[in-house]
Amino acid sequence: MTRIVITGATGAIGAALAQHYAVPGNHLTLHGRREAVLDDVASQCRERGADVTLSCVDLTDDVSLHAWLDTLCEPSPPDLVIVNAGMNINIGEFGEGEAWDDASRLLEINLRVPMAMGNQLGKRMRATGHGQLVFMSSLAAYHGLALTPSYSASKAGVKAYAEGLRGWLAPSGVGVTVVMPGYVSSKMCHDMPGPKPFLWQPARAARRIAAGAARNRARVSFPFPLDFGCWWLAVLPAAVSQRLLAWLDYAPPAATRDASSPRQERPHD
Repeated sequence: MTRIVITGATGAIGAALAQHYAVPGNHLTLHGRREAVLDDVASQCRERGADVTLSCVDLTDDVSLHAWLDTLCEPSPPDLVIVNAGMNINIGEFGEGEAWDDASRLLEINLRVPMAMGNQLGKRMRATGHGQLVFMSSLAAYHGLALTPSYSASKAGVKAYAEGLRGWLAPSGVGVTVVMPGYVSSKMCHDMPGPKPFLWQPARAARRIAAGAARNRARVSFPFPLDFGCWWLAVLPAAVSQRLLAWLDYAPPAATRDASSPRQERPHD
């Protein structure tokens, strides 16, 4: 039986991945914070023939997280772990800036949790010489976006961490893949400011991610036109890239108002 763990299984991509892997012979461990949504995803996966275990453990609590990961590794580590849970925030409707409490929570779930999971699971997989870790980054990792600076920073950190982890674990036979998606249709995506070019549906994204992980691809990035453009943002001088982003309507609004509208926190789990 193939054992697969997916965090963020109640988000659009996470749920699509769960359904993709929901076939007879697979045991899915699905994690999410929204219990009702998680139960619904689990029911759909069981209908497809998969065995399913659910978890709502607090990933940001080290003690709880480490205990859960120890349980997942008994009697041996999972075959595939997709670290997908995350959230997004933005600078606000009038560009007033991110609230630090929100940014701190984002860095906790988007960066610190993936690093904690990679650290513990990587060691366990390395000892057995088997396993695949998949980390969810973003095309925003290539060049920080003014509308979502903390999110961009967290995804750049995930990219760098996963690349380093891959180099460390490869000689032991353990695979690591970093996923850098563009815009995938979801509430979180549509609630965020800025254009959404080359929008993909979650099922299509899940198929691309699963295919890349199966081949132990170092990087899975899509869609190609947006990936190619974002790559150039990292290559060009920063001043040029920032002018291009402003021209493409990814610039913050002019600072003509001192509004106090609430900032929006967008979970992706």
